[in-house]
Amino acid sequence: MRHLVGSVPQTCPGPSSHLSPLSSAGRQNYDLLVIGGGSGGLACAKEAAQLGKKVAVVDYVEPSPRGTRWGLGGTCVNVGCIPKKLMHQAALLGGMVRDAPHYGWALQPVPHDWTTMAEAVQNHVKSLNWGHRVQLQDRKVTYFNIKASFVDAHMVCGVSKGRKETLLSAEHIVIATGGRPRYPTHIEGALEYGITNVALECAGFLTGLGLDTTVMIRSIPLRGFDQQMSSLVTEYMASQGTRFLRGCTPSRVQRLPDGQLQVTWEDPSSGKEDTGTFNTVLWAIGRIPETRSLNLEKAGVHTSPTSQKILVDAQETTSVPHIYAIGDVAEGRPELTPTAIMAGKLLAQRLCGQSSDVMDYENVPTTVFTPLEYGCVGLSEEEAVARHGEEHVEVYHAYYKPLEFTVAERDASQCYIKMVCLRKPPQLVLGLHFLGPNAGEVTQGFALGIKCGASYAQVMRTVGIHPTCAEEVAKLRISKRSGLDPTVTGC
Repeated sequence: MRHLVGSVPQTCPGPSSHLSPLSSAGRQNYDLLVIGGGSGGLACAKEAAQLGKKVAVVDYVEPSPRGTRWGLGGTCVNVGCIPKKLMHQAALLGGMVRDAPHYGWALQPVPHDWTTMAEAVQNHVKSLNWGHRVQLQDRKVTYFNIKASFVDAHMVCGVSKGRKETLLSAEHIVIATGGRPRYPTHIEGALEYGITNVALECAGFLTGLGLDTTVMIRSIPLRGFDQQMSSLVTEYMASQGTRFLRGCTPSRVQRLPDGQLQVTWEDPSSGKEDTGTFNTVLWAIGRIPETRSLNLEKAGVHTSPTSQKILVDAQETTSVPHIYAIGDVAEGRPELTPTAIMAGKLLAQRLCGQSSDVMDYENVPTTVFTPLEYGCVGLSEEEAVARHGEEHVEVYHAYYKPLEFTVAERDASQCYIKMVCLRKPPQLVLGLHFLGPNAGEVTQGFALGIKCGASYAQVMRTVGIHPTCAEEVAKLRISKRSGLDPTVTGC
């Protein structure tokens, strides 16, 4: 049953209470209180505890509209990066099975069993949930499975699933509640019949597992990423069987007598309504921060009027000097697990007087785990041109064919790399974009060089490992400006 804070008998100090944190009876006191048990919050809590602070973590997962719950670890562990990457791997294995006969393996058709995969993925997720509990216990971090909201700037009231209330106060408070998927509540049937996740990554592995998958895109795919790379990603997905409906806007979802879901949308080419029937409808229209139930106004914490994310400075400090926000809930931060983890650790070190280092959000690498993976670090070509001017930007690029694709006769039309540089020697690398197998592994290595201020000249003096896809980065000799064919031929 979904728990509504407003329906709970109130024993915590209410809105009219004038009790101070120092005079409130029954509260528990900590040096640091972390609200949110995702990657950033857990990293911050464990680091602070290891440095000698008395720390508590409060975490509570509000069930999804379909009643889905999950354990400690946040979005990444439970319903994000980890299960997504494992299902992506399942789809890649299917591709390898199809390639195998070309390499001499006489295989019979191999069906995929969703239940077996899902059970294995969930078992791994549960092991991570348990691992986080054990790590908190080992570091003597107190864990509360309660839904917290502010009473004042130093105190929160937490309500458990069983409606038990707990008062917690702390010298410093870190908000790391992350975000949840956005539902199109204006669309009839969206909440009742839809589920949520990441559009292109989910569509990619579903197609790879042999399921008939359609992606409806109202505007542009992979907003915020380099748009040439985005186009190549969707072209490859289409070539592998994913259907795309572009420029379409859904208006309603209805359940048919046979249990199927009928989706109605407006077709931009005709201006008329069209319909399709599907087993599952998945919304992937962005995320909203988990701030609405925190009663931030009672603590004096300011949020962005447009995004509702918490406003922070370079130190992750909110409008209240002893309250901080990290990860997806903070305004202007990339919604990435590793940045939240590093920001949390660095914040804990500053609070414990161990360091003055702040998180550097420039040149953060990431990867989109679509069937053909897209890894990037630094500026997109559009961003580089906007920031420096087209005449000051040089782009080196190449279409290449992974050796693994040759014997299996796979199409490599979209395997592509580009390096965005300043035109003036030594041509500082502004961004690297890699589309191909193991993109995350390739991008991670080059990210260090770019973080350290690598130039194009230095990358060209880097010896590649042969035969790999990564070596193609160190062989980028043709610029877009030259107009020469960038297709790699030979070794």
